[in-house]
Amino acid sequence: MPIFLWQAETKKGESKKGEFEAVDEATARGQLRRQGYKTITVKRKPKDLFENIAFFQPSVSEKDVVIFARIFATMINAGLPLIQCLDLLGKQEQNKTFAKVIGSIKDDIEGGSTLTDALKKYPKIFDELFVNLVAAGESGGILDVILQRLSGYMEKAMKLKSKVKGAMTYPISVLVISIGVVAVLLLKVIPVFQKMFEGMGGTLPGPTQFLVDASQFAQDYFLFMGGGVVAIVFVFKRFYATEKGTLVVDALVLKSPVFGPLLKKVAVSKFSRTLSTMMSSGVPIMEGLGIVSKTAGNKIIEIALMKTRQSISEGKTIAEPLMETDIFPPMVVQMIAVGEATGALDAMLSKIADFYDDEVDAAVEAMTALLEPFMMVFLGGVVGGMIIAMYLPIFKMAAAAG
Repeated sequence: MPIFLWQAETKKGESKKGEFEAVDEATARGQLRRQGYKTITVKRKPKDLFENIAFFQPSVSEKDVVIFARIFATMINAGLPLIQCLDLLGKQEQNKTFAKVIGSIKDDIEGGSTLTDALKKYPKIFDELFVNLVAAGESGGILDVILQRLSGYMEKAMKLKSKVKGAMTYPISVLVISIGVVAVLLLKVIPVFQKMFEGMGGTLPGPTQFLVDASQFAQDYFLFMGGGVVAIVFVFKRFYATEKGTLVVDALVLKSPVFGPLLKKVAVSKFSRTLSTMMSSGVPIMEGLGIVSKTAGNKIIEIALMKTRQSISEGKTIAEPLMETDIFPPMVVQMIAVGEATGALDAMLSKIADFYDDEVDAAVEAMTALLEPFMMVFLGGVVGGMIIAMYLPIFKMAAAAG
């Protein structure tokens, strides 16, 4: 339905304005009169030229979904009907894309669809974990509890993701700055010195000559080098998109000396938190493991979890197949075995997740402490070495003159 902008006056003479959906202008005016307003102006809201072009629309972030789940849970717990909850959520949502999605979900439910089926239409916004937990909440009549757990889980997952991103931001930033500084020196600064050295005559020291040659090469083949970088990135993306490429790259990442141990701890934390949330919400363990493996974010870990799922279907415990992987430490496997034996696996997994959240914090701090001096020495060594190499002929002349 079209949206109408209105400005009206109350019986007390107060000016009010807003917007709402209506079939036509006459219906909009009638609705305002029934609410006791003296209508001043009602006009149809002009259409956004880019509203049907997805590229120009705001994307729905994980934070948007977390806030949606938390407010939704509060509304349901307060006793509001499902349709009314979605109507209110859609109207107060500031993200236009998400507001349209919520409105569409509301329309589907009014048409007889379940909330689970309505959410399934938007897999990019509501992932498999979200949909399955909502399904468990609907069937068990505890949708508010499930949504509360979901929002809590997603908040912790976001926090974990931000820690890893923060740990990787610093070295990547320093590397990019280093490349930028070296490029400026090679393309702008060294050619100036090169002209000066040509006027001086004589043989240049080895390091200086190497830099001059590197500068000349960079100037002659700058476009080819840029094209080469683009080609390498393109080939890497195509290779990583294949099953073999994903396996090779993900295996190398897990075996890397600095990031590998951190990513394994993140994987253990994410696995424990996700499976704990699903089990405590009533999702069967086999179904839960299938979903957890798909959201692992690493092909090697996904394969390990799928093998675990297969082993459980053959009658084994969770701990047995997990012990055979190189991802889960013996302590974690033993705690899971205890959780299985005592019938409190979901609570034990939650404790493991809390513990590994702290482990990720410690690993990030240790990695940052290790990388900071290393990257500073690297940056200083590269730039400082180039500057010294450029001044060597001047030092040589000064020594000869003395």
